[in-house]
Amino acid sequence: MNTNLDNVFFWAFFVFACLAILVGTVWAVVTEKRLKRFFLGKKAKDLEDTITILENEIVKLNKSKNNIEKEIVNINSKLKKSIRGLETIRFNPFPDQGSNQSFAIGMLNEEGDGLVMSSLYSRERMSVFAKPIKKGQSTYELTSEEREALEKAKV
Repeated sequence: MNTNLDNVFFWAFFVFACLAILVGTVWAVVTEKRLKRFFLGKKAKDLEDTITILENEIVKLNKSKNNIEKEIVNINSKLKKSIRGLETIRFNPFPDQGSNQSFAIGMLNEEGDGLVMSSLYSRERMSVFAKPIKKGQSTYELTSEEREALEKAKV
């Protein structure tokens, strides 16, 4: 009876060993296929060359990213100084003559700097005025139309 039990253990061990060898062989073949697919189309001869190429590409990407970040800061500083708010008010300064041919234009950047231009139209002549604006204020006296144009032009 001991021999039958020994035979069972032998065959069980043999089947388990064959199964382990089969699983190991399948795993090795699958791994080999993955590696071939990984290196397919690459000029690198081995993994170290591939890693070196990838590292160089990452360095280039980081340099590009830094340049782009600097450029974005530069663009944002320029954008703050560009005209962001623009408003036109038409009005009639002389009710007894003409129509709404006069105007006031307010132009401001994000920091509240810019100018206000105004035009007074009458039958005999037309006058154009420009007044600088710093931080939303002018050193020159503003008309109500000019103040309205600036107020509506605020960003």
